[in-house]
Amino acid sequence: MNNTNSKRKPYVREMKKDWWLKNAFYTGYMIREGTSLFVSIYAVVLMWGLMRLVQGADAFNGWLESLQSPLAILFHVIALAACLFHAKTWFALAPKAMRIFKGDQLIPEKPIVLVQYVALAVVSVLVLIIVA
Repeated sequence: MNNTNSKRKPYVREMKKDWWLKNAFYTGYMIREGTSLFVSIYAVVLMWGLMRLVQGADAFNGWLESLQSPLAILFHVIALAACLFHAKTWFALAPKAMRIFKGDQLIPEKPIVLVQYVALAVVSVLVLIIVA
């Protein structure tokens, strides 16, 4: 059947711009997706620093100096908060995405999330020990 000759109008449901604010689940989802923008921009900043490092000491030192401006510091604080929120929501999501069974029993979500936080703390301490 050819719909080009039909005089019927298709049903188009109206979608308001703030549809995601009416449901807490969707609001959390949209905020999580919004934080990924800051995480992505921060990754680009770090790659830019690697590019400057390859170009030599003067270029890298110039990049480091540019990161000391108040605007760059503000961005880093916002990016840190976004990364922490993103990590928290990702840790909470992991047990739902990867269901782990012990025999026939499903392992509860709480221990899986706790193991992730412990692993994050251990890796963070190791990095601090290596850097210091």
